[in-house]
Amino acid sequence: MSERIGVLFVCLGNICRSPLAEGTFRAHVEAAGLGEHFEIDSAGTGGYHAGEGPDPRSVAEARKNGLDISGQRARKLVAADLDRFAYVVVMDDSNRRNTLRLARTPAQAARVSRLLDEVHGGPSEVPDPYYGGPDGFTHVWNLVDDATGALLKRIRAARGI
Repeated sequence: MSERIGVLFVCLGNICRSPLAEGTFRAHVEAAGLGEHFEIDSAGTGGYHAGEGPDPRSVAEARKNGLDISGQRARKLVAADLDRFAYVVVMDDSNRRNTLRLARTPAQAARVSRLLDEVHGGPSEVPDPYYGGPDGFTHVWNLVDDATGALLKRIRAARGI
């Protein structure tokens, strides 16, 4: 396989939810021995925290679960991301709407999906834990860890890897 599969996780500020999703997805990919097949990143629909590292509570939650996401840096989602990434995975409906506003073609819009659509029977949106305490970050971790594992399974089946 010559072309890497681009997967981009999107939330509002790119410091809480999408860094955790990027980290858990990367861990699932690496555990499956598929790192060379993927380009994985995250972004925010708002540029409020561009250049900053993840929220310390996200870093702590990831570390508690054996991952180091401290090297990630927030960036703002740009229209070119809808060409660059085959999968643009948003955390909630608000970020889905904001991401779809950047789409110039039906093909770009078709790349956008909600993360929790990968799993069934639970919430449809990953809640923003920013204004809450550590328990919110643990809840987000549990949601994104399960859903990113399911996303990888779906991509592997679709791509035959």
